[in-house]
Amino acid sequence: MKTSISIADFYEKYQKQELNLIDVREVHEYQAGHAPGAKNLPLSTLEQDYKELKDDQEYYIICQGGARSASACSFLSAQGLKVTNVEGGMNHWPGQVGSAQ
Repeated sequence: MKTSISIADFYEKYQKQELNLIDVREVHEYQAGHAPGAKNLPLSTLEQDYKELKDDQEYYIICQGGARSASACSFLSAQGLKVTNVEGGMNHWPGQVGSAQ
């Protein structure tokens, strides 16, 4: 089942506990700035890379604005994974961002 959470509600939860956050943007987008602790699994390679994910975990999926993460959630949900789409994505991220060169 696919569910969604607003960026504001997610951020509040994110600040209180460790969550499995998957950023499905492309590598260059992720490197330019991402939520600290987010793992990058680009949507373009998700069909192969999703196998790294465990079916006993819950994952929050984020992208830039919400469209790619919604698509990723549909795919991952169909694979039997527990996923939640973070609506609004990094466009509305209220906190610090990490970067990697």
